[in-house]
Amino acid sequence: MTVIGWIQILLFCAIIVALVKPLGGYMTRVFNGERTFLSPILRPVEAGLYWIGGVDEKREQHWLTYTVAMLLFHVGGFVILYVLMRFQAVLPFNPMEQSAVAPDLSFNTAASFITNTNWQNYGGESTLSYLTQMLGLTHQNFLSAATGIAIAVALIRGFARSSARTVGNFWVDVTRTTLYVLLPICVVYALFLVWQGIPQTLGAYVDATTLEGAKQTIAVGPVASQIAIKMLGTNGGGFFNVNAAHPFENPTALSNFVQMLSIFAIGAALTNVFGRMVGNQRQGWAILAVMGVLFIAGVAVTYWAEASGTSIMHALGLSGGNMEGKEVRFGIVASALFAVVTTAASCGAVNAMHDSFTALGGMIPLINMQLGELIIGGVGAGLYGMLLFVVLAIFVAGLMVGRTPEYVGKKIEAREVKMAMLAILILPLMYLGWTAVAVVLPSAVASMANAGPHGFSEVLYAFTSATGNNGSAFGGLTGNTLFYNLTLACAMLVGRFFMIVPAMALAGSLAQKKSIPPSAGTLPTTGGLFVGLVVGVILIVGGLTFFPALALGPIVEHLAMTANTLF
Repeated sequence: MTVIGWIQILLFCAIIVALVKPLGGYMTRVFNGERTFLSPILRPVEAGLYWIGGVDEKREQHWLTYTVAMLLFHVGGFVILYVLMRFQAVLPFNPMEQSAVAPDLSFNTAASFITNTNWQNYGGESTLSYLTQMLGLTHQNFLSAATGIAIAVALIRGFARSSARTVGNFWVDVTRTTLYVLLPICVVYALFLVWQGIPQTLGAYVDATTLEGAKQTIAVGPVASQIAIKMLGTNGGGFFNVNAAHPFENPTALSNFVQMLSIFAIGAALTNVFGRMVGNQRQGWAILAVMGVLFIAGVAVTYWAEASGTSIMHALGLSGGNMEGKEVRFGIVASALFAVVTTAASCGAVNAMHDSFTALGGMIPLINMQLGELIIGGVGAGLYGMLLFVVLAIFVAGLMVGRTPEYVGKKIEAREVKMAMLAILILPLMYLGWTAVAVVLPSAVASMANAGPHGFSEVLYAFTSATGNNGSAFGGLTGNTLFYNLTLACAMLVGRFFMIVPAMALAGSLAQKKSIPPSAGTLPTTGGLFVGLVVGVILIVGGLTFFPALALGPIVEHLAMTANTLF
């Protein structure tokens, strides 16, 4: 580890914190329907969309109606994307004449992109047409991100409102999020990426002659527009197979740094939205502090592990850390930071091969996802995931002091705790359940490139990434098989929607409650004690749930490495 490396990490954290308040203030005005500097341009467009869709923007929905609208919205998105992939061979904007995508792979990919996962069992440049990339994948990148933000805002309203039966209007929230937040930023962002060297064209792939005289086909396409939303919306699906390690997706150190910032920007700012809407911005800063503690700890371990290398490297006299699977233009610190950012934020974009990380370096991204990706998390999903743990932590604190737990003026009772636990427990069921099946089924075991604990980590990482709607791959696992296409799709759908439904039920329950003023016995939820309590509950729940699985994978692999045994 170096001083320059830590300066990069601290600079990244400082910029994110600096963005929280102005971006949070802007988004609060958007979600409250207030005028913004973009209103003169976008308000007529917004009104026109409501007129076309037959939406009454002033009519709010019960939590159940809101949830059903969201589910039907995604059924439509799934069908559109599936049909596009199955018929892309006869559709326009296919200069490389890509053939139709297989049914099981189409099913997996459609499930992946509507759930904001963007797990890819294919190579984008060799499988999908430009039309599928634009109308299918980029389109769903916007809508899945907007849905996550909308759900988070609905849950915030549950905490902020008193004796209310509604939590907003799904169609209005998705429209405003897309129109006022995601689209304007992405337009500017895409232009920046083009300036950095990322292509944006509908032209065919380019044929080039190498210095040795060989012919090489260089894939191009409408790349910059997809990269902008995949990072900002924490989607992560790459235009190219190697994702953000590809020079046409992430060409420079500056583009790499800005892409990391964009992954965290909206998720971090939503904590400020929470604070503003409940009437106390310190509540939002406290939640951000919980996220920050967990993030810094993860970065420190990953950076240390990769900078230290392995015992065998030391025995061979190799210094400089573990550069296997990393781009030289980024180096160890930027690769380690990117790995933690993308798995803390449910993005899934990668600029290095996680399969080549050291055992402990690869374990931190795995833990980030297993905790529920609530360290900033996916846009919206990270906040409502963190609020579920806050409800649980407040309940534990209430048991400790013998009082009915309260949070931001709402009593946390049995119904709220049940909904929070239901949402939290569905994740390990998918992580661990499908992993158990995959490591004993011969056809699934055949997809593993490595034996022993490293192979186990490949499978565990795959189902963790899918269920957590992250989409990053450990690597070394052949996922494009019937078993993995179907089981990973199941994990993605359950991980997304079986968490959203209890979260929305929680929002509806809280909105109906009366707000109560704090009393002498109310636990302060803006200070260090609260931050420590939430961090402790997250780590205890995560440790009790996942330590046995981690012990079979990265932990035992690390211990074997110290004995000079590699897998």
